Amino acid sequence: MTRCALAGYQVHRLGFGAMQLPGPGVFGPPRDREQALAVLRRAVDAGVDHIDTSQFYGPDVANELIHEALHPYPDSLALVSKVGARRDDQGAWLPDAEPYRLRAAIEENLRTLGVERLAAVNLRVMESEPDALFTDQLGAMITARDEGLIAGVGLSNVTHEQLLHALELTDIVCVQNPFNLVDRSSQPVLDECVARGIAFVPFFPLGSAFHEVNPVLSHPLITAAAERLGQTPAQIALAWTLGVADNVLLIPGTSSLDHLEENLAVAGIELDERTQRELTAVA
Repeated sequence: MTRCALAGYQVHRLGFGAMQLPGPGVFGPPRDREQALAVLRRAVDAGVDHIDTSQFYGPDVANELIHEALHPYPDSLALVSKVGARRDDQGAWLPDAEPYRLRAAIEENLRTLGVERLAAVNLRVMESEPDALFTDQLGAMITARDEGLIAGVGLSNVTHEQLLHALELTDIVCVQNPFNLVDRSSQPVLDECVARGIAFVPFFPLGSAFHEVNPVLSHPLITAAAERLGQTPAQIALAWTLGVADNVLLIPGTSSLDHLEENLAVAGIELDERTQRELTAVA
């Protein structure tokens, strides 16, 4: 498994996303706290050196688990968080986008994770936010970086136009956007990241959990490849995503040790040219 640059770190392209560690709906405590802690420890022991998290996962749950399981952290571990959203008492996802709130959220992530600086923090752009706010938000992120609170500025859920606008103002170290076999809406963003050497971190690489039937894992080409190659559909889908471009970083998440091992095994799977080509051709 090759490595990729991320805000001064050289990380393995297969990382870990902490979004699945809290309870159902990314809300409340985990079903099995001890297993959640064991998953984090096993991931790092297996070589994972890029963990994606946020204070609003839970809220207040994922970061606390990471701190308990892994602190003090290895020097090579890149901790990446995101700001720009919050949860209400019912678990709804709401914007939390004012520049002063972004700064407060960065500081809260630092406090709960027990670090003085994060590798990167992604500005999560919510669909309901006015475009005029974006420049001021970037200003808050740039200030946090310049003051040493974060090593790099990242973006999440942005359009190609927003990425270009951000790049006029500052360097961007990573972009997190939806991307998978059947959702290529972020292809222009991915292409821009490839051209500029920016890490691209797809979310929902296995499709959204909100579909009754998962359109990625149930796709006939995925299931056929899984049967032919002796892998699970999820492993095939993740391996294909890694093969799309060298700057793609994966952060599959789970609260299950068995599922973690399945995800970790993707690092050793390289699809043959025919399979990669057939899957890429899916519209």
